[in-house]
Amino acid sequence: MRIRVAVPDDAPAIARVHVETWRSAYRGIVPDTYLAGLAPAERASQWRDFLADSTGTRFLLLAHGKIDELIGFAAAGPERSGDPTYQGELYALYVLPSHHRRGFGHRLVRAVAGRLAAAGTRSMLLWVLDANTPARKFYEAFGGTVVRGQRIDIGGVPFTEVAYGWSDLQVLLNAVSL
Repeated sequence: MRIRVAVPDDAPAIARVHVETWRSAYRGIVPDTYLAGLAPAERASQWRDFLADSTGTRFLLLAHGKIDELIGFAAAGPERSGDPTYQGELYALYVLPSHHRRGFGHRLVRAVAGRLAAAGTRSMLLWVLDANTPARKFYEAFGGTVVRGQRIDIGGVPFTEVAYGWSDLQVLLNAVSL
């Protein structure tokens, strides 16, 4: 597996992984009509915009398999709500379902935490749908603790998402390396 920093030309492949993973992970949670309506072209545009951010504080890492196929990605940067405890945020982590439980997610989380720590960020949080039990177990395995929740709407349906936090990124780095 190889991890590298994304460039704008990667946006279509990132969008493909994004849509495919959403359709798999959220089947039975998010309305089928919403999942069916996810458009890779629209997601590619959003990821191009993300990658064009000139502040240099946000980043997107890609995980490639043996034949250089994009397997997953992680997007991160400064925490977006101004939380005084958590400086960094993992905005998105998606790995193709065909590659779950092979270490891709672990390596991406470790790479994000390492990059944030190298930039002087000491803590991190991420948001996950409360009903996404597999993802919650994944983050709990690394010592993430629920620090708050909020209501969001997806496709006109209310959901609860919870934030997992690590007040010390070194704890996360140590947990991921086990």
